[in-house]
Amino acid sequence: MITDNQLLQPVTSYEKIPVTIFSNADEACKAVAAEIAQLIRSKQKEGTNAVLGLATGSTPKKIYRQLIRMHREEGLSFRNVICFNLDEYYPLPAESKQSYRHFMQENLFNHVDINPGNCHIPDGQAGLESIKQLCEQYEKLIQDAGGVDFQLLGIGRNGHIGFNEPGSNISSLTRLITLDKITRSDAATEFSGIANVPRRAITMGVKTILSAKRIVLLAWGEKKSEIVRQAVEGPVSEFLPASYLQAHHTASFILDETAAALLTRRKAPWLTEDVEWTKQLVKKAVIHLALSCEKPILKLTNNDYNENGLSSLLVLHGNAYDINIKVFNWLQHTITGWPGGKPDADDTHRPERSQPSRKRVLIFSPHPDDDIISMGGTFQRLTDQGHEVHVAYQTSGNIAVADDEAFRFVEFVRDFNRQFQISSPDAERIVYNSDACLKQKKNGEPDIPELRFVKGLIRKGEAKNTCRFVGIPDENAHFLNLPFYETGTIEKKPIGDDDINIIAALIEQIEPHQIYAAGDLADPHGTHKVCLDGIFAAIKRIKHLEFMKDCWLWLYKGAWAEWDIDIIEMAIPMSPEQVLKKRYGIFKHQSQKDGVVFQGTDSREFWQRAEDRNKATADLYNKLGLAEYEAMEAFVRWKF
Repeated sequence: MITDNQLLQPVTSYEKIPVTIFSNADEACKAVAAEIAQLIRSKQKEGTNAVLGLATGSTPKKIYRQLIRMHREEGLSFRNVICFNLDEYYPLPAESKQSYRHFMQENLFNHVDINPGNCHIPDGQAGLESIKQLCEQYEKLIQDAGGVDFQLLGIGRNGHIGFNEPGSNISSLTRLITLDKITRSDAATEFSGIANVPRRAITMGVKTILSAKRIVLLAWGEKKSEIVRQAVEGPVSEFLPASYLQAHHTASFILDETAAALLTRRKAPWLTEDVEWTKQLVKKAVIHLALSCEKPILKLTNNDYNENGLSSLLVLHGNAYDINIKVFNWLQHTITGWPGGKPDADDTHRPERSQPSRKRVLIFSPHPDDDIISMGGTFQRLTDQGHEVHVAYQTSGNIAVADDEAFRFVEFVRDFNRQFQISSPDAERIVYNSDACLKQKKNGEPDIPELRFVKGLIRKGEAKNTCRFVGIPDENAHFLNLPFYETGTIEKKPIGDDDINIIAALIEQIEPHQIYAAGDLADPHGTHKVCLDGIFAAIKRIKHLEFMKDCWLWLYKGAWAEWDIDIIEMAIPMSPEQVLKKRYGIFKHQSQKDGVVFQGTDSREFWQRAEDRNKATADLYNKLGLAEYEAMEAFVRWKF
């Protein structure tokens, strides 16, 4: 539960609204759910109703799961609860799978004892001529209920709350609004493409939201970190509606560590409190100072330290020159052209061990292209330097294949079989059913199993082609097809024992000296995070085995972002030729080129995103005064 002490904790000079940071979204959701439950129970004792303002999307889902659990296991009743949802797409039928009415039924209302008449959601299929009256009625319903006691919010990447897009006035009430392009892009995956996302929505207004007695805004993951920083530390602006919450007397932000990463107390904690100067924090501070002063590390002066809040470093560690040399050397030691360790070399200051000189390496790839996109240069070096490299593709990646791409393959198989009079009942069934599904399927409908099979084969073939290109044998490519992924929809099942057992069995089979895994935590609900959780769970089960004592786990990032340079422990430089070869490897995934299914707001193709990221990492090292490389791939070691 969020306590009074947490809510009223001192706000730093940078933060203009109370912020509580939890280690992860699970812990945060338990605390928020407990606060909601306490409100419901206290109102029950008073014989009154608890009025909740509810949000939709992936962010609050775990809160609803906790409330359902408390209803089933702890007797939490919702008979005295009245709910008002923030918003709804317009126009959109209530029975549509993308509607927020459907979302709330599936994720909360159908599982608790709430009176259906107490569940209020804007009508997404009302006639346009009646929208104004509908919105006025919604406002009156809230007032008649006594106002919202507890309002739950998320935050859009453009700073919206509800669907109050940038430009929304602080006095705005429930109304029809045109959706921002970023908002529609973020919803594109749910609607099978941005063209299918409604252009308008009905939303509670800013004034409606601010009228709530208590407001909690939730944010998880790195993708929200920059907009959270602006909303918490920046000025109040109509162009960032979440910043209006700064003026609310009981509003607070509830964040996980990754969403809070850019707040000053996390990015530069020495500016907000007294800190213990560990090696890691010294490294972080000096890098931050160098980038702020736009100087290489070795050119920083005592004045630079004194004028930027780092005088205590000079007191503890001597003059600037001595500190600069230490940090420069720490960074220098992260750079290596030998990701598997350099044979017969002194590895005192190298990120990897020299022995054994030929290592067994297991690369986990959440989707069938993450290996080449995220660490293609390192992948190639490990192979070229003689290590036994295995790749484990954790999911089929089938939902990322466009329907027209699948249709092309189905048509090819059908024509090929007819031409050579090849007959197989199973093949004919798969081709016939896939063909029929593709011709009849509506936007947002899940693929039938036969079509998922075809799409999975397409991605499997592309992954095998990449492995051949890099130079690893077919038997070293492992396709795990983890069950949690195979739902045919964006929404996946939680990671389960079956998934963990598959991962653990492969690790036991290979007995690797190195494991590489996607450590991208940008979306705590996304496939990368779920796949990583599966790896962690599998390692926990088998870490007692003898071979695991010599196994190191290295984490790489996805195509969008890189590790902060102060935590990078191994950086693999790439020449222009190696960058080009990695690009050609990415091109093997033709179904993901020239029109990615889940493009988002980034119009770049995957090879462009990867190259830009790798070049930015190399440029950052160069800005700090280290050698200039064309590109770099970076890794962090996870010690288990």
